[in-house]
Amino acid sequence: MIIIESKRKKPETILKKYPDAILADVTSGAKDGLVKLSPFYPHGGIPVPFSDGYTATCVEAIWQGLKVFESCDVDVQIFQNDTMKNIKRTVRRFGKPLGHRKGVHGTELLGYIEARKQIYIPTYKWVLENKVAYIIDRLREASKTKTIVLLDYDTNADVENAKKPLSHASLIKAYVEGTYPYGEEKEKKEDNNLQLDLFKE
Repeated sequence: MIIIESKRKKPETILKKYPDAILADVTSGAKDGLVKLSPFYPHGGIPVPFSDGYTATCVEAIWQGLKVFESCDVDVQIFQNDTMKNIKRTVRRFGKPLGHRKGVHGTELLGYIEARKQIYIPTYKWVLENKVAYIIDRLREASKTKTIVLLDYDTNADVENAKKPLSHASLIKAYVEGTYPYGEEKEKKEDNNLQLDLFKE
């Protein structure tokens, strides 16, 4: 079983709720190999969606680099930030955000939720499959017999909730459990539902 909890909670509080659980910090502040699950971790070579020939160091660099503001368009230099610091581009510095550009040279601007679906979620999935598959395999195996509590600064698992940042820990949980949003498992379920509907007609 996998649970998501806030890293801001005291470990003893979490363990009182889930005795014998394994606490797994998956933030950029993790002190072990699980730091590689952070969207800020510089794996390198991550394809930038809708941008042939462009790669980035980390998921967050892509998310921030494709942001468009009132006073600033995309920033391809962010793609190469491998320090895990100074990646976020803020409203205070660049003004009102207008959306995320669909590709470095794209003409379409995606809204916040649509950008999650078309940029952030697929990019993080690529990392899970191509950079940290061995960690995911270990989590999947361990979660069969133990309670794993993934610690994240954000705990929002609702992709459609624009008021709170999306928890990458929730994406890890979903991937391990085969319910990753906008991925193959969801498409399979939709295909199955379509087939059931056809039988009903």
